[in-house]
Amino acid sequence: MRLDTSKDIPASSGSDTPVSTPKTWKNIGIRAVTGLLVAFIAFVPFYFGGLFWWCLVTLFALSAVWEWVRMSDPQPTILAFSIPILGVIFMMISAYHGAYKLGFSVALLWAALAGFERLQRGRAVWASFGFLYIIIPAILFVFLRGKVSGIYAPGFQDLLYVILLVVAADTGAYLGGSYFRGPKIAPKLSPNKTWSGFVSGLSLAAIIAVLFALVLKFSPIYSALFSIPIVIFSVFGDFLESWVKRRLDVKDTGGLLPGHGGVLDRVDSLMMAVVFAAFILAFLPHVWPIL
Repeated sequence: MRLDTSKDIPASSGSDTPVSTPKTWKNIGIRAVTGLLVAFIAFVPFYFGGLFWWCLVTLFALSAVWEWVRMSDPQPTILAFSIPILGVIFMMISAYHGAYKLGFSVALLWAALAGFERLQRGRAVWASFGFLYIIIPAILFVFLRGKVSGIYAPGFQDLLYVILLVVAADTGAYLGGSYFRGPKIAPKLSPNKTWSGFVSGLSLAAIIAVLFALVLKFSPIYSALFSIPIVIFSVFGDFLESWVKRRLDVKDTGGLLPGHGGVLDRVDSLMMAVVFAAFILAFLPHVWPIL
């Protein structure tokens, strides 16, 4: 007796070769291992904050600008690497000493310098944009965490809240989108992003937000509602990175993190969520859900 497998093989025109269906949750094992390893490495600096956290964020920013130059400059010079690297070091030192206004002001001038170096070789705008795209979130990572160590430090709780929501949204979107599939959000920009993934990510983030609120004893309803803009900004960060890679015709920003790509591939969503959170805490602190 022969089994009818015609329903399992997509129809094709003029070819007898079966077309394999997409694997659900492809590379989930290596992605999970890499994610846990990164979390393990980052936990101690994140717990203590201050200099330890500053060192980790600075290494992230240096790796990110290295990736950016490599993918945006077909023929990078020594200056193409050294200008943004020196800029990151200077701006991060300013951030460590709390001179955020100085850091942001100099960042604009340094971005212009990075672009000027590229005028003759082209893509000067990409050099300037890339530097600001990386250094602004890096400075805000230091601003949000602060120098007080321990799990009861406001900076620890604030940044942990953002990180957990972004990770939950990213995980929910990956699992839900891979399983349910369905209509794409922006197929030309990011063909793997679906509405089912967005809803799944938003739902899981809301659940984590409620649990976080119950543990720290603040409004779980408000926490769930506040998770919405955080997830939206994280999705925007993901789409922004996809747009950049499409314009520069690259698949991944690097290969440092197996299953994820480069450093920028891993933290693109978190970068924009941190920008939003820092803005709220700096200018609208009464809106922030954590008391």
